[in-house]
Amino acid sequence: MSRPASERDSLLPNGNGVQRQRPTSIFKKTLQFFETGPDAPNHLTSFRWFFFGSWLNLFLLFVPLGYIAHALDWDASLRFVFNFLAIIPLAKLLGEATEQMSVKLGQTLAGLLNASFGNAVEIIVGVAALLQGELRIVQTSMLGSILSNILLVMGCSFLAAGFKFSESNFQATAAQASSSLMTLAAITLIIPAAYFSVNTTGMDDSDIPDDVFRGLLVISRGTAILLLFIYIAYLYFQLKSHAQLFEADTEAEPEAPHMNVLSASIALLVVTVVTSFSADYLVASIEEVADRYHIPKPFIGLILLPIVSNAAEHVTSVWMAMKGQMELTITICVGSSIQIATFVVPLLVIVGWISGHELTLFFSNFETVSMFVAVFLTNTLIQDGKSNYMEGLMLLVLYAVIALAFWVS
Repeated sequence: MSRPASERDSLLPNGNGVQRQRPTSIFKKTLQFFETGPDAPNHLTSFRWFFFGSWLNLFLLFVPLGYIAHALDWDASLRFVFNFLAIIPLAKLLGEATEQMSVKLGQTLAGLLNASFGNAVEIIVGVAALLQGELRIVQTSMLGSILSNILLVMGCSFLAAGFKFSESNFQATAAQASSSLMTLAAITLIIPAAYFSVNTTGMDDSDIPDDVFRGLLVISRGTAILLLFIYIAYLYFQLKSHAQLFEADTEAEPEAPHMNVLSASIALLVVTVVTSFSADYLVASIEEVADRYHIPKPFIGLILLPIVSNAAEHVTSVWMAMKGQMELTITICVGSSIQIATFVVPLLVIVGWISGHELTLFFSNFETVSMFVAVFLTNTLIQDGKSNYMEGLMLLVLYAVIALAFWVS
């Protein structure tokens, strides 16, 4: 029999002595994310695989050589070559650290992580050149990264797959959606050039009136904000609302992680910092190398820098194509170009806006035409969802023609 209620009793029940579980704090969730599970590699195993898992890491010897050459003010050619070669393994390590962190994340967060760090080298090189006032290097390196991905990398991938398969198939709908966004990005480069042509009839690109330049700045900065918005919408489209369009018909078996999350996070942070210094020293040597050896600066920015910064992606794309995983190849090539055109380039415009460096989306007529014809040919070849070695040859020939034209420009 229960006792009668008194004035000392609580008005609300206290759970009959049952202790309610408090929600997990953000700090505890973070610790749970970084803690090493029983199946995850320990820190020593993780870093051993990270630094000694590939013969390409032998090029890391050029990292200290590049630093020493810059500190002791060696010949510009040595400073350029050492830092140029150092970025090749650093770009690969950035990609591997990002991939290992993605293993423990869900599909959406993994996609966001890869979208953010997928072009980390391009962002680092672009910011380094921007802060040193090398605006033409910024523009040509970004344009070169786009052309390198959709012409050189995709061309090599189609060609390599064509030697093993008579015809390769991939999701046509997803490829068309991606290529349509690339077309939009190409159009945004045409509009500033058209604005300049209309307002400066007969004038040279190097002599822009102040009022026209101010108009180009407004167009470029407004376009940059809109492109960032469309990029966020594209991420939602790709990772959430229409994720099924970007999935392969046959799912690959998940690979066991080679690094735990904490080791991968530390590696990502350290390699990013090291890459920033190498990129800064590389950009600082471009001016002297271009003048001494009569190499056109647009050729350095458009051809050389994108090849070295995307070297790891090039190898991965070709390797996946030869294994028949064409959806992943298209994602690497077209997806990376979309990230540069709608995220990296607008981001650099806004960074320049904040830092006082007036970077615009105005490219020369020749650069604009090169971008447009590259996107046009790519859209034409991937719209049917099939590829062969002949299409790869077409892409490579167009890339060679553009490279030759920039060499003599």
